[in-house]
Amino acid sequence: MIGIKGIASYIPAGRIDNLAQAALFERDEAFVMAKIGTRTLAVKGPDEETSDLGVAAIRNLLNANPALRVENIDALVVVTQNGDAEGLPHTSAIVQHKAGLPTSTASFDIALGCSGFVYGLYVLKGFMQAANLKNGILVTVDPYSKHINHADRATALLFGDAATATWIGEDPLWTLGPVRFGTDGSGAEHLSRQDGLFRMNGREVLDFANARVVPQIKEVLEMAGQTLDTVDAILLHQGSATIVDLLARNLGEHGHKVIKDLCEVGNTVSSTVPLLLERHAAESNWSSLVLSGFGVGLSWGAAVLQRNG
Repeated sequence: MIGIKGIASYIPAGRIDNLAQAALFERDEAFVMAKIGTRTLAVKGPDEETSDLGVAAIRNLLNANPALRVENIDALVVVTQNGDAEGLPHTSAIVQHKAGLPTSTASFDIALGCSGFVYGLYVLKGFMQAANLKNGILVTVDPYSKHINHADRATALLFGDAATATWIGEDPLWTLGPVRFGTDGSGAEHLSRQDGLFRMNGREVLDFANARVVPQIKEVLEMAGQTLDTVDAILLHQGSATIVDLLARNLGEHGHKVIKDLCEVGNTVSSTVPLLLERHAAESNWSSLVLSGFGVGLSWGAAVLQRNG
């Protein structure tokens, strides 16, 4: 049985004052907290590359889990759309070298954004089962600060930098249950990079999340033989306070099970859901969770996790 054995994160020390940024757009603190959800955004240092953030998360994972030895890591998957330099070679190869992982480690990237953690869990699980591997690490790291236009209110107030590292292996804390995915490339233009800068149509993204996320959550819970009544918590991609609040309302009486925590770092893309797992699930008494990631692509995925034993 392969699942999640541990999660650790790395949040760079740099901070952007989101209230000061908002003032430049004639928006006050009430607007920031109601619509965005965080007073500060984490930002990597100018000397930190994407791989450096991922390596720091792996080191924190190793420090927190003495049973995981670096020489026993069989597979490394890095979820990123903003890799080192110009994206060649694959960022996972650079992370493998910097982190001191064995040269026998299978390493590859997944170029997905906010749905990437859910996709990555099942890609790595399936890869490990097919190759009979014992220990894998899933890294999420997507520093959008590389491509943010700070004159663009639609994106400048939202995104922060962070990385997470998830240990996948046998005898897990959380088993990976049923999962569902979705893709609609007709909405590709609503979240894209153009001329080196990230662009987003916030209204279209909100409408997409409103239409797709809750029905998929209900579908995957039905596959698991559960309902919104029986699941303990709902961990959504933390796109913004606006999106999380909207989806919580769509869940009706079960909306209180949604965790909202932009962690005073902002929308960290593929790292938002594992950050919630690290901060809220590990020490909880929850026995079942549903995860949902959604965004660039347009792409979305939802999965049910069960506490092992």
